[in-house]
Amino acid sequence: MYITDWANRDVRTEGMSYGMMITEQLGKKAEFDALWNWAMTYMYIADPRHPSHGYFSWSCKTDGTPNEETPAPDGEEYFAMALLFAGNRWPDGHGIYDYQAEAEKLLMAMRHRAVITGPTKFGPRSVGPEVNEEHSMILFVPGIMPEPFTDPSYHLPAFYELWARWGPEEDRAFWARTAEISRAFFEKTTNPLTGLAPSYANFDGTSHINRFSQSGEFGYDAWRTASNWSVDWSWWHKATAEQELSGRIQRFFAAQGINNYGPVYTLDGKPLGATPGLTHEDHPAGLAGTNAVAGLSATDHALAWQFTEALWNTPIPSGENRYYDGMLYLMSLMHLGGEFRIWPPAALNSRR
Repeated sequence: MYITDWANRDVRTEGMSYGMMITEQLGKKAEFDALWNWAMTYMYIADPRHPSHGYFSWSCKTDGTPNEETPAPDGEEYFAMALLFAGNRWPDGHGIYDYQAEAEKLLMAMRHRAVITGPTKFGPRSVGPEVNEEHSMILFVPGIMPEPFTDPSYHLPAFYELWARWGPEEDRAFWARTAEISRAFFEKTTNPLTGLAPSYANFDGTSHINRFSQSGEFGYDAWRTASNWSVDWSWWHKATAEQELSGRIQRFFAAQGINNYGPVYTLDGKPLGATPGLTHEDHPAGLAGTNAVAGLSATDHALAWQFTEALWNTPIPSGENRYYDGMLYLMSLMHLGGEFRIWPPAALNSRR
């Protein structure tokens, strides 16, 4: 089973890993296994000589043919977390359904994979670890480049805390440190007035400007950043600054009109409208969802409730928007409805 990005007519690790997280959280093991089977059959790079060995092709056609043979780390992050939850919820699997073993193998690759240079169907590539060891941050891509950078919406300290508990023992201190660094990074990379984060950022939090027109703006990737810090606060209560960040972004979008704001802004709050060629609606459901999730860490509960109500009244995404908008919309409803939670090992779960 696969999930289609209808705007691009392809299958992405982003959507497949989100789908696995959704099906695990909702207890749909058959669907979870079917998604994981497809990902391992068509997206996983098993050849140890291949530059992307141990990772997943980030985009494939619906027949499984790769559109690219390099990974996008947000997919690996959600794959790893969904697998760890599945291993706790449905233990004792075998082969690719030994979810704990598969998660640990992927987490080891994400940090320790040696740089491999070689041919792919799309030309030569050099691919290494998915984290920058010096800065303890997730990379936008693990391809070797002169100036590596990160994506604020890839920072998932809520997940890193769990990897520091359940992941490979030799890396637990690293993931604990990475969680703390990501929490501090959210403060550095967001605008101090609007709370808006850029799509791409340097390791010091400044916007990373490249040929992509939205690289330094609050674009479609960046919608997820507020949800990430808010879930982290909801689960761990370790960084009170995350509460202020949620207050900033909710106050900003409230000033735009809770039911009227658009998809793309400069970091200081100038609306830029939709990106030409994309079909996101003028008031995107995915952003309505992540802004509502920001209420999990906001201290202005009355304002947070307005965003929750606005999401509840947002129409279910349809057409080409039902992929990205639709998945953020659904996961946001799950977060706010208590249906997206930590699934601990059975021994811990039995003591709760």
